[in-house]
Amino acid sequence: MAVAVRKLGNFLRGDVVLSVALILACASCLIAPPNAGYFKYIDFYTLSLLFCLMLVVEGLREQRVFQYLGALVLSKVNTDRGIIATLVFLCFLSSMFITNDVALITFVPFAIMILKMAGLTANICLTITLMTLAGNLGSMFTPIGNPQNLYLYSISNLNLLEFLRLMAPYTLLSALLLGGAIYLAYRPAPIAIQPQNLKLRNRRLIIFYALLFGLCLLTVAGFLPYTLLLLLVSGAIFWRNRSLLTRIDYSLLLTFVFFFIFVGNLNHLDSLKSFIMELLSNHERLVCVWTSQIISNVPAAMLLANYTGDVRELIIGTNLGGLGTLIASMASLISYKQLITSYPQLKKSYLITFTIFNLLFLAALLAI
Repeated sequence: MAVAVRKLGNFLRGDVVLSVALILACASCLIAPPNAGYFKYIDFYTLSLLFCLMLVVEGLREQRVFQYLGALVLSKVNTDRGIIATLVFLCFLSSMFITNDVALITFVPFAIMILKMAGLTANICLTITLMTLAGNLGSMFTPIGNPQNLYLYSISNLNLLEFLRLMAPYTLLSALLLGGAIYLAYRPAPIAIQPQNLKLRNRRLIIFYALLFGLCLLTVAGFLPYTLLLLLVSGAIFWRNRSLLTRIDYSLLLTFVFFFIFVGNLNHLDSLKSFIMELLSNHERLVCVWTSQIISNVPAAMLLANYTGDVRELIIGTNLGGLGTLIASMASLISYKQLITSYPQLKKSYLITFTIFNLLFLAALLAI
């Protein structure tokens, strides 16, 4: 028993957001004691789709699909600036489909290896900062790019095309800002590198996962019920590669559940509800940005969505709110941990570079 408690404690200490969500959920039970009504708090569409996407993307990552594509593109590049642009826009484009977390988990270690091979580690803090910005900014374009988009899309009554149109101006400006930063910061000096000769592992499995990913997109587009998607994907994965079921990020799913309970119980406090609604009125975007700086953008989306009907502003605000502090988007912590594991002496330099560029990009995007 003591060993189990110790393991649970270590697990919670390793995930601050999950720990906070659990504490808040437990504390909120004093407002409304646990009962069958708790199930009404939970958005099962978001949880089911997120679960299926994590399974499929982990399967594709296991087959080295993303690393293979990255190496293939880099093999065509022959300048310093071209290498950096490739690494940054790999994160930007891939995060639209495989989420910002997975894009950074996949490409930041890959980038550290490539930069060492190319002798480009002098500006590694800036490169990883731009890659992190790219992951957080690219992911805002689609409903499946990050968890808060998935949740807000499910309650927004927007169709897929309307969502893409809403975020298109911010995504386009983000691409221009990233391109401008790369152009100004890096030289087009000739360089030749030969990335590792990565091979795809099992092409049949890749096709299998790609078909499952297509089913996820059909659910996002509203053509396939999420209950049927959950049945099809979980059944197919259990049949073909059940080990994936043990490797996905269940802490993220639990974080969602705990925040659903916390927010649901808060709704019983009429005075607090009135205060938050008044605070948000005509200021949804800025309140989302500031709240995200403190508790990160996923919890901010879940907390504030119950107090305003202007979900469009929440979508924009929580996506832009992922810029700023290191915890504004939890995906940013992935890059930070990867970098300081390889270069612990760069901790301070990275935090300074990260904060400066995040604030500059945030100011530019808020301007529109």
